[in-house]
Amino acid sequence: MSRRAELAAGLAAVKERIDAARAAAGRDDAVGLVVVTKFFPASDVRLLVDLGVREVGENRHQEAEAKAAECADLDLVWHYIGALQSNKAAAVARYAGVVESLDRPKLVRGLDRGAAERGSPLDVLVQVSLDPPGAEHRAGAAPDDVPALAAAVEAAEHLRLRGLMAVAPLGEDPAAAFDRLARVRERLLADHPHADRLSAGMSGDLEQAVAAGATHVRVGSAILGSRHAVR
Repeated sequence: MSRRAELAAGLAAVKERIDAARAAAGRDDAVGLVVVTKFFPASDVRLLVDLGVREVGENRHQEAEAKAAECADLDLVWHYIGALQSNKAAAVARYAGVVESLDRPKLVRGLDRGAAERGSPLDVLVQVSLDPPGAEHRAGAAPDDVPALAAAVEAAEHLRLRGLMAVAPLGEDPAAAFDRLARVRERLLADHPHADRLSAGMSGDLEQAVAAGATHVRVGSAILGSRHAVR
């Protein structure tokens, strides 16, 4: 089977899962798909675009920056979904169309500067930690910190607050974690009704995320296969 055929099959299977999850949840709205291309070559990105993909996700700055430059001729929106270092924030904002992993105030200034240098607004999602209460937050802001972060994004001239992102904790039923996320989202929407994007769910738990109201899912291995080093 050719690589294009492999990707087409994976993409079709994931879209079927999303449609089935939407039906099971009684939803008639669309659920966007961000294909996570971490560790896969730019040649795969080109094949995905040929198959209709328009949003791709990366979580390592060096790899993402190089791949975005190599694919600059394509009609793509790059989502940065990984941990973000404050000294790399401006550089990420120069190529990303969406940053999904804002989790602390010190990142706002760098992202705003990078978006200004690029000359176009940057869509931002606040990443929420869904780790149980009392657990160490590995990535993401504590739910109680979301309002202040959202306000900081709204105050930045070149950033647009679009919603929330989260990852279900390991070792917990993702449905329970995504239920907590849905409550955080309700509070955000009360103050920022336009920030209605909810990025949640990956290859193993997209169904639970869709049931909890996810507007976008981030899927890599179910489409591209087992990850390997970029060639």
